[in-house]
Amino acid sequence: MINHITLKVKDFEKSKRFFTVALKPLGYLLLSESMRHEDDGSMARQAGFGVKNVEGKRDFWIAERANEKLNPSFTCLAFTASSKKMVNYFYKAALEAGGKSNGAPSYLVEYHPGYYAAYIFDPDGNNIEAVFDDFSK
Repeated sequence: MINHITLKVKDFEKSKRFFTVALKPLGYLLLSESMRHEDDGSMARQAGFGVKNVEGKRDFWIAERANEKLNPSFTCLAFTASSKKMVNYFYKAALEAGGKSNGAPSYLVEYHPGYYAAYIFDPDGNNIEAVFDDFSK
């Protein structure tokens, strides 16, 4: 089980605004902002998102990394949705927040029956997904 994940971002404020809007339909809130020590001894901003403002419930973080060139470091970061409607709201909100479509909401039976998902590229080009497993299909 994953406790949390941290995504390094080029433009902290832009990414914070993007994820605040894009993840809201999935029940995520911006819950924490702080400074963190980088490997080189410098300080960088970070923001924690989650569904409850309780230590350990902030499971998605973004962290500033302005001094390095970033390339997307994974193929997909998927967030769980509890309905098709939630996936649709995520997609719409993410586009309105400046994301670029990488796949409109649809069933993707090549993964498994009932796999309903939408994909967005975030401001750094990372592939962000909302998925609902519709087991009624």
